[in-house]
This record gives sequence, structure tokens and C-alpha cells, in this order.
Amino acid sequence: VQLQASGGGLVQAGGSLRLACAASGRTFSNYVMGWLRQSPGKEREFVAAITWNGVTTHYAGSVKGRFTISRDNAKSTVYLQMNSLKPEDTAVYYCAASTSWSPSRNTRASASAYDYWGQGTQVTVSS
Repeated sequence: VQLQASGGGLVQAGGSLRLACAASGRTFSNYVMGWLRQSPGKEREFVAAITWNGVTTHYAGSVKGRFTISRDNAKSTVYLQMNSLKPEDTAVYYCAASTSWSPSRNTRASASAYDYWGQGTQVTVSS
């Protein structure tokens, strides 16, 4: 599956952005989808994930209550609505796809759980 992320940009602290990731090539509803992010000098960090049917979601503690992951299987697209953005949210955001949903939260939050990756979109939050 090929993934194309979009929607990044520059926003002031407290603002909002909505990221989108369009999938192509294979049946989108066969994949668990996730968003991860990476800041300069840091390891890639889990942000959120959503199951095949969109019923179950999983968030990193640092974004819970501010970010919302959703998906539209008819459009083969996963979204990340980001509200109340903080400067520490500044990163390149990647969408990723996995063929499985691990019962372990730690496993789901690992970059190694994902099989396919998009190219990333830059999000910069100014203070």
C-alpha cells in the first residue's frame, strides 16, 4: 500500500491542524492505521492508531484529549485532527499502515509494528 500524507504547516500555539493520509494500491480497510512523529535528534514517536473499522483507537498520553484519529474507508483516508497545539508538537508526522492490531499497547506504539510508511508532513508550532 502507498501512503501520501498532507496537511502540515505552520501554526501558532493553541491552534489546530488536520492531517490527512491517502492510501492507494491495496484495500485500505485491511490495515490498521497509525500516526507517528519525529523531531530532530529524537526517535520516532507514536501518536495515535486506529483499527480497521475505526471503532477502537489508541493515543499517546502526550496527545490524548487534544488529537483525534479517524478514518474514512470509502475514501481510503486516515485523518489526524490536532487541537490545542503546543510547540513540543513540532515534528515531521508520518502515517503508517499495519496488518495487525497487537493486544499490547507497547507493541502498538512501536514503529516496528508498522509495515508501510508515508513520506511525512512537517508540522511547526510557534510559541
